[in-house]
Amino acid sequence: MGLLLLCNGGFMLLAAVVSGIYEDGATMDITLASITTMFVGVLAMFYTRGHKKEVKRKEGYLIVTFGWIVMSLSGMLPYLFSGAIPDVTNAFFETISGYTTTGASILDDIEVLPEGILFWRSLTHWIGGMGIIVLAIAILPLLGIGGMQLFAAEAPGPSADKLHPRITDTAKRLWLIYFGYTVAETLLLKLAGMSFFDAVNHSMATLSTGGFSTKNASLAYWNNQPLIQYIVIFFMFLAGSNFVLSYFAFKGKVSKVIKDEEFKYYTGFVLVFTLLAALVIYFKANVPVTDYHPMVFGEGESAFRHSLFQVVAVITTTGFVSADFTSWTPFLTVFFFGMMFLGGSAGSTAGGIKVMRHLLIIKNGLLEFKRTLHINAIIPVRYNNKTVKEHIVYNIIGFFVLYMLLFIIGSLVLGFLGLDFESAIGGAASSLGNVGPALGSLNPVSNFNGLPALGKWWCGFLMLAGRLELFTVLIILTPYFWKKT
Repeated sequence: MGLLLLCNGGFMLLAAVVSGIYEDGATMDITLASITTMFVGVLAMFYTRGHKKEVKRKEGYLIVTFGWIVMSLSGMLPYLFSGAIPDVTNAFFETISGYTTTGASILDDIEVLPEGILFWRSLTHWIGGMGIIVLAIAILPLLGIGGMQLFAAEAPGPSADKLHPRITDTAKRLWLIYFGYTVAETLLLKLAGMSFFDAVNHSMATLSTGGFSTKNASLAYWNNQPLIQYIVIFFMFLAGSNFVLSYFAFKGKVSKVIKDEEFKYYTGFVLVFTLLAALVIYFKANVPVTDYHPMVFGEGESAFRHSLFQVVAVITTTGFVSADFTSWTPFLTVFFFGMMFLGGSAGSTAGGIKVMRHLLIIKNGLLEFKRTLHINAIIPVRYNNKTVKEHIVYNIIGFFVLYMLLFIIGSLVLGFLGLDFESAIGGAASSLGNVGPALGSLNPVSNFNGLPALGKWWCGFLMLAGRLELFTVLIILTPYFWKKT
């Protein structure tokens, strides 16, 4: 916890530097938040310096879960100290939404915030994207603490692919790819016409599949600059794919990327859903034609771009907005709601159930027909031409059941707190899947500010559970987790 607070305080100092450069009046407030955070971190490390340096599986789950809570509690200090978000509930909601890369916001006017606060807001996305714990894995060995248990608890998806036998080297490679993509997108967005400040912020939000923007209209602000939106679409797609595949591609092993079963279905889903949505938009919905190069970009391109943008934004759970998809037709409202449950690839920064889990559940379901006809036959589930162990299939089925159960409970709680049906199911699905925009009163052109205080804390819990893939958070709520073995 102390180490995480030191890292968080260091990132706050970076936001303070940005604040100082822009002379936005929040420099001292962010600096004070940084010093407070690092001071508490130093105290925590000092008073636990004699602890047993061993992280087992139980400790790994505790460190990850409470690490994210501690990060969120300290991360709201810049908002509170600067007065940007003076209310504790709202500040915590905005912060945990940032770290969990959900992108749901309570801010009614983003553009009036100081640049340093806007940068910190985007930075919480970027920190949470690959996972604070994965970052810490590269540092923990300096304290004599192994990191494999932490990586197992934090790594997104049903399996944690290792690029290197040493877990610290794996963490470093993942962060190098993550950082490289962020720099590349920043440069491209700057060349396409964004200001450097906007480019940096949107790159951090894109690669983390977060969705916080520096503009009230989100990416709809650049609807007359299609190139900017296509660049964001490309990097959203990359962020929603397995980062291990990016590593293989950079190593020249492109065949591994092409042959990967999840990547093929992930790409296929994006293409098919985009085509379907574009046809409905073109013939049924009223989407304004861009005024940028009208001879080149007409109604067809506008329908395709808005469709592609929103499909990729929802599937990858990035949550950027180019238009209000809930106003396109009732069919597309239900269509995009369903996509909130899909999620990106395992090993990506995306939230949701993940494409791999859907594939394995469907494959196992179809194989049940064969098993019913051939009772004595042993018919295993295969993925990427390899047999999937039975306990992994059970784990995925258990995850799916828990996910849907938590979605139902989440919707019931929001309904009990006064939300209408559409807003309740949309808010629960969006929070649990780390999507951002939802339905009803929480639609893409609105925000979560209207939620009652208890509803914001509840959605914060759903965000945390969804980001850490349920088991990591829910397991510590079970009585047998605390029993001595």
